Amino acid sequence: MCPHTHPRGGEIIFVVDGALTVGTVDSNGKLYKNVLQKGDVFVFPKGLPHYQANFDKANKAVVVSAFGSSNAGTVSLPKNLFGSSIPDEVLTKAFKISADTVQQLRTGQN
Repeated sequence: MCPHTHPRGGEIIFVVDGALTVGTVDSNGKLYKNVLQKGDVFVFPKGLPHYQANFDKANKAVVVSAFGSSNAGTVSLPKNLFGSSIPDEVLTKAFKISADTVQQLRTGQN
């Protein structure tokens, strides 16, 4: 469920069973979100932040995922931002949050 990117390859998913909520954000910050059902396919373009989440606790979603590169890479946005050595001052200004919130987010990455 963690928002992430694949810097070196796009991702395509196929829902084998169940339902899955997916979302991706384009380079202008617009969110494209959909609930996929069995048989649906969705493509996440290379490098764009995205997520997949099964919000139905009673039913599992079965998904096949493939990448447009043998080494697509994965960048976990929360971990790479709040689990890094980026100065608190940069994060507080970038996200318009308090230093206490930055510390809570940093603690959650450990």
